[in-house]
Amino acid sequence: MGVSGLLWAVRALVLLQSFTGILGWGKEGHYATCKIAEGYLTAEALAAVKELLPESAEGDLANVCSWPDEIRFHYHWSGALHYVDTPDFRCNYEYCRDCHDSSGRKDRCVTGAIHNYTNQLSSLYQNSNSESNYNLTEALMFLSHFIGDVHQPLHVGFLGDLGGNTIQVRWYRRKSNLHHVWDNMIIETALKTFYSSDLATMIRAIQENITENWSNQQPLWEHCAHNHTVCPDPYASESINLACKFAYKNATPGSTLEDDYFLSRLPVVEKRLAQGGIRLAATLNRIFASHVKIAQA
Repeated sequence: MGVSGLLWAVRALVLLQSFTGILGWGKEGHYATCKIAEGYLTAEALAAVKELLPESAEGDLANVCSWPDEIRFHYHWSGALHYVDTPDFRCNYEYCRDCHDSSGRKDRCVTGAIHNYTNQLSSLYQNSNSESNYNLTEALMFLSHFIGDVHQPLHVGFLGDLGGNTIQVRWYRRKSNLHHVWDNMIIETALKTFYSSDLATMIRAIQENITENWSNQQPLWEHCAHNHTVCPDPYASESINLACKFAYKNATPGSTLEDDYFLSRLPVVEKRLAQGGIRLAATLNRIFASHVKIAQA
């Protein structure tokens, strides 16, 4: 078995052993990202999103933002699209170097997927008379999910530990792995400790931070250089930087992560949820700009 085959086998084994720990932000994190985004959509974008949503969403994008995780083992090809691995300890990301799957196929990573699904949605709206061979409902749900994923620092983690999946730790008294800690357990602990186990309360607190503490940063979060519709590469670069500075730091195999780790990392998680929401809204606003009525595929 070659190196790429071995890495594929290792990742597949990790996925089977810790299925709940490799899905990007957990359901709560993805719901929060999309709920925040909904509050910043233009009227045109909101109308387009609502028309594309499946009935199961009940008109709420946040209700289907975890769909790509739910169908991940049914759509086997989509697994590699949730993350991008980077060289160990380099603490940087480069699209041309890093965006490929374990078989070396280019553009098969989370940033490549964000470009792909943005292009699928944009291609139709640039010409309202055109027809699309794409499933635009799925494109919307994938894009919304993957913009959330790229903001989770360990979805742009090191290849050698599969984004923290192979780093076994204890979260207080519970056995876990570092990736799952960042996907789920920091958010779950915050909900219980500070928000009376109410996700809506946590989302409101993040929204208040956006308007009261981060409002001067919001235009920078929304901006894409060169007038691009979407720009995930800077988001990935931010994530690997945060992974090195916060996620991996003091989280060696076998370590126990408690209050010191939790309280210093929670602000990072909440700001990444905020950035993901703002940037998802900005991307959808650019895709659907000046298109009041959707052209049906």
